[in-house]
Amino acid sequence: MSPAADSHRATRIGITGLGMHVPSKVLTNADLEKMVETTDEWITSRTGIKERRIAEPGVATSDLATEAAREALAQAKLKPADVELIVTATTTPDMLFPSTSCIVQDRLGATSAVCFDLSAACSGSVFAMITAQQFLLNGRYRNALVIGAEVLSSFIDWTDRATCVLFGDGAGACVMAPVKRGGILASDMGCDGSAKDLLYMPGGGSRNPPSHESIDQRMHLLRMNGTEIFKLATRAMADSAIRVMKEAKLSPEHVECFIPHQANTRIIEAVAKRARLPMAKVFMNLQRYGNTSAASNLIALYEAVKEGRVKRDDHVVLVAFGAGLTWGSIALQW
Repeated sequence: MSPAADSHRATRIGITGLGMHVPSKVLTNADLEKMVETTDEWITSRTGIKERRIAEPGVATSDLATEAAREALAQAKLKPADVELIVTATTTPDMLFPSTSCIVQDRLGATSAVCFDLSAACSGSVFAMITAQQFLLNGRYRNALVIGAEVLSSFIDWTDRATCVLFGDGAGACVMAPVKRGGILASDMGCDGSAKDLLYMPGGGSRNPPSHESIDQRMHLLRMNGTEIFKLATRAMADSAIRVMKEAKLSPEHVECFIPHQANTRIIEAVAKRARLPMAKVFMNLQRYGNTSAASNLIALYEAVKEGRVKRDDHVVLVAFGAGLTWGSIALQW
C-alpha cells in the first residue's frame, strides 16, 4: 500500500489504561435483612447480588471518580497535565453545576483538559466511551479520560425493599487514545424516551424543584418499575449486542469475553441466551458490587482484565441498558 493510501486508513481508538475505586464500607444482604423486610435468599435468588459498597456520608461522586481516574492515568503512563478531554458519565453528580468532570479536573490537576458530564444512566460509561472515540477519531484531541461514577446510595429509598437491595456506589475509568493494534471495532447506541417513566427520579430538576412538598413526597429518591425494565432491558441489550457483533464481523464463538451491565443475574442470563453467548464467556461481578449504574461496565472491564478473563488480542463485547431508556454496546479487541 502506498504512503498516500495508508494515510487515509482509519485509526482505531483503544484503551490504554484502566482504573476503579469503590468505598470500603460493605453492605451485605444480612445487613439489609435488619433494615427492610427481605432475606438473603430472596435477594440472591432474584438478583444474584450478595453485597454492595456504600459511600460514607460526605463522600461524593467526584471523590470516587478522582481515585479511579488516577489509577487509569498511572496505568496509561499519562500525566494529568497532558489529559486533553475528560468525560464523566453519572446520574449522581456532586451538584447540578458545575459538572463533576470539572471538579475531577481540578482535583487531578488536569489543567489542559476540556471537561463535560454525560447523562445516560446505566448506559453512561458505554455512551461516554463512544463519545470520546468520536473526538479522538476526528483528531480534535489526542487522548481522553472517560469515567463512570456513582454514589447511588444518596438517592435510594431505603424503605423500598424492591429497589434498595439493587444498587451500590463505585467508579471506573479508562484512558482512550489512538492505537496501532486492537481497539474499538464497532459500536451501537439507542434510546426510547416513551419509556421514561419506568426508571426515574422525579424531584430536583426544573419540573419539580426542591421544596418542602417534594421532600415530603419523597420525590428525590429513585423510582422503578422492575417488571417492565426487566423485559425491555433483556431485549434491548441482546439486540444491541447482536448488532455490534455483526458490524464488527464477529460471530458469538469469536467473542472471548462478554461484559454486560451488572444489574441482575436473570437479565444477564437472558441477554446471553438471546445473543447466543454461553455463560462461560460472561463476566459478572454484581455479586460483590450490585448495580453501580454508569460505573458498572468499566468496573467489570477492569476486573475482567485483572483476573485474566480478558487477554491480549481477545475480542470483548460491552453492553448496557439504563433509564431514558438508553442502551448501547461496544465491540473491541484488547
